[in-house]
Amino acid sequence: MYNLWEAGRGGSIHSCIQGQRSLEQDAPGLYNAKCERADSAQKILQLTSLAVTQQLNTVSVMASGMDGKKYSVWMFLPLVFTVFTSAGLWIVYFIAVEDNKIIPLNVPDRTPGSKRPPYISIAGDAPPASCVFSQVMNMAAFLVLVLAILRFIQLKPKVLNPWLNVSSLVALCSASFGMTLLGNFQISSDEEIHLVGTSLTFGFGTLACWIQSALTLKTNLKNEGRKVGIPRVALSAGITLCVVLYFILMAQGIHMHASRIQWGLVMCLLCFYGTFAAEFRHYRFEIVCSEYQENFLSFSESLSEASEYQTDQV
Repeated sequence: MYNLWEAGRGGSIHSCIQGQRSLEQDAPGLYNAKCERADSAQKILQLTSLAVTQQLNTVSVMASGMDGKKYSVWMFLPLVFTVFTSAGLWIVYFIAVEDNKIIPLNVPDRTPGSKRPPYISIAGDAPPASCVFSQVMNMAAFLVLVLAILRFIQLKPKVLNPWLNVSSLVALCSASFGMTLLGNFQISSDEEIHLVGTSLTFGFGTLACWIQSALTLKTNLKNEGRKVGIPRVALSAGITLCVVLYFILMAQGIHMHASRIQWGLVMCLLCFYGTFAAEFRHYRFEIVCSEYQENFLSFSESLSEASEYQTDQV
């Protein structure tokens, strides 16, 4: 029995050795196929990694300046506000011109009995232009409110006397509220509320421009106070001149020139808000949500504590 078991064992070992030799003979082909598939997978991973890296570099370049420094993506918020609000208002103007609701701005003078003058409020008075006008003004009011809050937070650790910063916040919030009145109450439906909205938007908007110009020169963020403040002072002076001329021409009944001044006034205001991108490019704004605690610091105390250690970020 033992001999038979040894013989069987020897036969099985011999068959295993032969099977291993046959596998070794067939292995090179299988090994090469597996190597080719591994190489292909590795190449695909390399190409995918390269594509992702290029996309990340593209996003990084979009937030970088000409000198190679990376800037905050918050700089695009004022620019988006300026571009899209101005584009929306001009869309309202062209819709009203196509519907023969107003006279084009390039007409030399308005003859008696002709179409209405091209004021922004008149251009957005009747549908479908009024629908676009309401949407544009509501979105603009919301973005002005966001810009006002962010600008207030940005300057809070930098100013010694907070009354100027608070005054700017109140002025911008009042101008934002006036924009909602302009967009939601057309001049033909409720002229009194519409005129109140016009006064709030232009009056407090002009005041906010002067306050922000003074704050820019006073705080001198990143040593760019004069570089940014002087253009803001020039824009504020132009806005003030346009406001004065607008009401004078309105009182004298020179509506074509008054409407042109109004369009120039609005474009200057939008350009002024767009200049906030100069300071926003250096700052990052975050919203922090934490669990309530008994020793929870107030918002002002946390900002003051943060500014004590790191004055360049809020």
